[in-house]
Amino acid sequence: MNYKETVFFIAKCLTITLEKKNRIEIEDSLKNTEIDWDSVVKVSTQHFVFPALYCNLKRVNLLQYLPEELVNYMVHITDLNRERNKQIIKQAKEINSLLLANDITPIFLKGTGNLLEGLYADIAERMVGDIDFIVSKNDYINTIKLIKGFGYNRVSKESYDFPQFKHYARLHKEKRIAAIEIHKELLIEKYASEFNYDSVKKNLLKINEITVLSYDDQISLSIIAKQINDDGIYFKDIALRNAYDVFLLSKKTTAKEAFKNFKNLKNPLNSFLASTYITFNKVSSLEYENTVETEKYLQVFNNQISNRVNTKRVHKNIGFYLFVKNRLNIILKSIVNKEFRKWVFNRIRDKNWQKEKLRQLNITKSKSNS
Repeated sequence: MNYKETVFFIAKCLTITLEKKNRIEIEDSLKNTEIDWDSVVKVSTQHFVFPALYCNLKRVNLLQYLPEELVNYMVHITDLNRERNKQIIKQAKEINSLLLANDITPIFLKGTGNLLEGLYADIAERMVGDIDFIVSKNDYINTIKLIKGFGYNRVSKESYDFPQFKHYARLHKEKRIAAIEIHKELLIEKYASEFNYDSVKKNLLKINEITVLSYDDQISLSIIAKQINDDGIYFKDIALRNAYDVFLLSKKTTAKEAFKNFKNLKNPLNSFLASTYITFNKVSSLEYENTVETEKYLQVFNNQISNRVNTKRVHKNIGFYLFVKNRLNIILKSIVNKEFRKWVFNRIRDKNWQKEKLRQLNITKSKSNS
């Protein structure tokens, strides 16, 4: 199995609980095709869907076709993730109670929001990093004070923080499983006027005192997290964890209608939906608006997922371009923005940063080589 075959196989497996056609095809493949399970484990782990893969295969009784050693490993990893997610849910509810008691309503986002609302048949399916939530700008400063007063401290060891547009520096509390990010924005500055707290607050869902985004806005944010915030629109690849969330949400609302009123965001979001539709074997709930821009995007997507050697080189060049672009943007902002200027000066004076840059430039040798 090459990379494309592996990704498409995993993606199809993620739908088999809800899509009969794909379930029949996967069972046939398991019976009659030699599956490269090492590749499946590697790629599904890279895409953070290994537990979701196991849960779907288990629900439709297809684990019998897998090697016993692999099933045992899948059970172990999934059980670990389930326990982690139980702690994340408990931690998020604790934060929710604290803020509600102070007349602040946090809106939980992405993976944590999905867990709290019950999006998954098994909470073990979703691999979650931080607990993300957004509050109104009026409540933002007070929320930070309350959270810090509740025992949360900055994760970063540096005495200064990069000026964040979207959220405050990551915070962590002793004996709590996850770090948290307190958002005042959902998107990078370029697109923030189209999708923000004010635009989502009108259609929120409340479930047992927990507040999450509407299903349409959840689909948008699931795609935005990859396409915009993680520069996916440049790399034109697939992120199966995000795509799986979009698939599940597409069963609760019409996916392609979720972002029809956007202007600048519509094409990046519709393009990701198109690549998900193709990767997940043309599931009807993932149908997209066919446009010239989307067809061009799919041409690049299909070429890149089929030619991994060339894609790695292309992605390396894109990464360098984005790095340079980001650094130039910081320099320009530091000219007119006092906060950025202060960060640049602190960074330049940082002895650890200086040593790291010297090592990167091979001016000094790292300790391991000395």
